[in-house]
Amino acid sequence: MAERALLQLEAVVKEYGERVRTRAVAGVDLTLATGEFAALIGPSGSGKSTLLNLIGLLDRPTSGRVVVSGTDTTGLDDGALTRMRGHWLGFVFQFHHLLPAFTAVENVMLPEWGDKGFATPDMRSRAVELLQQVGLGDRLDYRTSDLSGGEQQRVAIARALVRHPPLVLADEPTGNLDTESSKEVFELMERFNRERGTTFLVVTHDPRIAEKCKRVIEIVDGRLRSDRPGGFKALSIA
Repeated sequence: MAERALLQLEAVVKEYGERVRTRAVAGVDLTLATGEFAALIGPSGSGKSTLLNLIGLLDRPTSGRVVVSGTDTTGLDDGALTRMRGHWLGFVFQFHHLLPAFTAVENVMLPEWGDKGFATPDMRSRAVELLQQVGLGDRLDYRTSDLSGGEQQRVAIARALVRHPPLVLADEPTGNLDTESSKEVFELMERFNRERGTTFLVVTHDPRIAEKCKRVIEIVDGRLRSDRPGGFKALSIA
C-alpha cells in the first residue's frame, strides 16, 4: 500500500471580497510526502502567502479540501484546527516574531509552555537540546533582542521544531538575512530534513535558495504553473 501523503490540497480555491470577488488561489491541487524539501516560488501577488496560510490552517478555503495526514480539515472548528496546527505544523517567518524580553531558551519553550500553561524542566531540556543543535548552546540565556539576525532566525527554527512537527512551513526564512546567515539558516533546515525526516515547504524569492531545494513549485496568478525537481538555474522569480 502506498504511503499516505502528509499534505493534500484538492481543488483549493480562496476568494476575498463581498461585492467584488478576488480569487487569490484558483483550484490548486498539491501533494507533499513525508521527508520532502520543497520551495514555493512565484512573483509578488501570485498567491504564495495565501496558499501558505491555507496549508498552515491559518485560513479556510472558499472551496476544496486541505487534508493533513489523512484528516480532512474542512469541517473542523477553530479549536480542532488549533490542535492540528500544534501537533502537525511548525512555522518559521521572515520576521521571526520572537519575544524580545524573553531569553532564547524561553522563546523555544513557548509553544509547549503556552499549551500546558506552565513551564517544566523537561520543556527546558528539550529547548536547550535544540538550541545546542542549531549552534546556540552559548546563547541560551541571552535575550533575543541581544542576538544577531541570523541567531534570532536559528532560535525561530528551534522553536518551530520543539514539538517535532512533521511539516514546517517557512515563509521567506532568509529574506531578512545577509548572504552568510542565509546559507547557515538554509543548511540548518536541510540538516533537520535529512536527519529527522521533517518535511519543509519554503516560500522564497531567492533563486539561490530555491535551486538548492529538492522540489520547486511555482505559483502564478493563483495557479500552479510548474512543479519540478530542484537545481534549475532559470527560475521565474520576481
